[in-house]
Formats: sequence, C-alpha cells, structure tokens
Amino acid sequence: MPALEVKFRRFTSLNTTIRLRDGKLIVRLSDLLEHAPSTIHQAIAHILLAKLYRKPVAPIYADRYRRYTRSEAVSSQAERMRQMRGRKVLSSPQGHLYDLDEVFEAVNRRFFHGLLGRPVLTWSAHVAKRMLGHYDAAHNTIVVSRVFDRPGTPRYAIEYLLYHEMLHLKHPVRVRAGRRCVHSREFQAEERLFPELELAKAFLRRL
Repeated sequence: MPALEVKFRRFTSLNTTIRLRDGKLIVRLSDLLEHAPSTIHQAIAHILLAKLYRKPVAPIYADRYRRYTRSEAVSSQAERMRQMRGRKVLSSPQGHLYDLDEVFEAVNRRFFHGLLGRPVLTWSAHVAKRMLGHYDAAHNTIVVSRVFDRPGTPRYAIEYLLYHEMLHLKHPVRVRAGRRCVHSREFQAEERLFPELELAKAFLRRL
C-alpha cells in the first residue's frame, strides 16, 4: 500500500482528485466533504481508487455518493459555496453581429410577457461548439458561445438558444429523491412552444 496524503481544500465545487506521484497517493477533496458521514468517505475512497486503477466503480458506492451530493442540504451548500468563492469570467453582451441584451428583451416580450428579470448576459470567451450556451444559477448569468456571433447564423437560432436558457430561469433545477431534474416536464412542454424549434435544432446539429 503506497503512502497516503489526504487534504481538504477550499474548492469552488464538490471536487475530488487522486494522483499517484513518487510512490505516494495524493488525494484532494472539497472541504464541504470534510464532515460527511464515514460511509460517504468510504464511497469516495472506492470511487477514486477505481478511477485511478481503471477498475469498475461498484454501483452501491456510486449510488451512495450521488444520493448524498444531490441531497437538498448538500446541493444548497454547494450552490452557496460557488456564489461566495466562484469567479465568473465575463465578456460582453455586445457581439459583432448580435446584441444579447436586445435579443433577450425581444424573446422576453414574445414568450414571457416581459416578466423575466434580465440576468447577466455575455458571449463566451472562446468559440465553443460543445457547450453552445448555459445558465449559471450561482452567478445568475447566461453565457452564449461566440460560434453564433457570425454571418450566416439565423436570428431564430440565437433566439431559440436564449429561449432555452431563459426557461432555466423560469424552471429552476429541482432535486427529487436524490436526483437533479434539470429539464422538467413543464420545461420541455414550454420548449416545444418555440415556433422554429425544428429549424433551430437542425441548425445546431450542423455546427
């Protein structure tokens, strides 16, 4: 058994890492996990060692850890920690072709009667194709990939993307039986009301 060094760090999320360096196992855990029950520490140990040695993670440990971290109490703590410690890298809502503030207000009037409060809107720092957009509840920010801010991007595509993220404002993530519900039935029903839904999704698939 190699020497073991475990330290709790002030991460901005529920991070857990393990490395084998110079014959020593180095483990770093979020300080939010420091006072977790011993059964959770055992589950974390199993998961990290399984990943390090590329072995299957036993479902009992994976389920135990998932239920704990997705519980309402731990999820709320993690969200507060992100708000206090996290730092959001912001660009600007004004792009070369589209102004996110203007598009937001147009979508807000069209679909939400102008009732949604405007979060921080920003273009991404880089042209990302894997994450086209996301709503960060901890910082009340919608980030849109710069891949949309160019000639050839139809108006309905950027409107649909913002509409989708705005639905996250209206329908926050819920935790049910230890599982996070990101796209509830209500969310999905409203998303289908977007008139150019199929056209927008077809455009996104071509990116």
